[in-house]
Amino acid sequence: MPIDRRHLLLGAGAALAACAKPATPPAASGVAKPERAWKMVTAWPSDFPGLGTGAAALAQSIVRASGGRIAITVHGGNELVAPFEVFDAVAAGTAELGHSASYFWRGKSEAAPFFCTVPFGLNAQEMNAWLGAGGGLALWRELYAKSGLVPFAVGNTGVQTAG
Repeated sequence: MPIDRRHLLLGAGAALAACAKPATPPAASGVAKPERAWKMVTAWPSDFPGLGTGAAALAQSIVRASGGRIAITVHGGNELVAPFEVFDAVAAGTAELGHSASYFWRGKSEAAPFFCTVPFGLNAQEMNAWLGAGGGLALWRELYAKSGLVPFAVGNTGVQTAG
């Protein structure tokens, strides 16, 4: 079955990074896990093609994967926090999930932009290979751990060229 690129990009999030505050595991009590209500803040408008709609698709995927135990409300840029406050909002616990691009966080670390698309940088296949098999994800997680966050690659917009 051929892969539909548009469906793949929208379903994967088409952004470069989502970060999450590690959840505290529920106490082992033999009682069913309680439902959790999480907030996802994004750096783009909720209805923005690809990026905004991709964040919503990612949230739906997480809800399905949790068997409905997690409910996620997606907040576009400026709905709960400003677009460039996503990293800090998740680090502070204002939201459990963030959906943005790591090059926005250069002020947090000069290495942050290397974990997403930059002009003349890695293409999608190279980025996925580096993150998945080349140690990139471990480096990225080490970098974000300083802020109490766990980053995940949730899509790729491809190489951007300066024009």
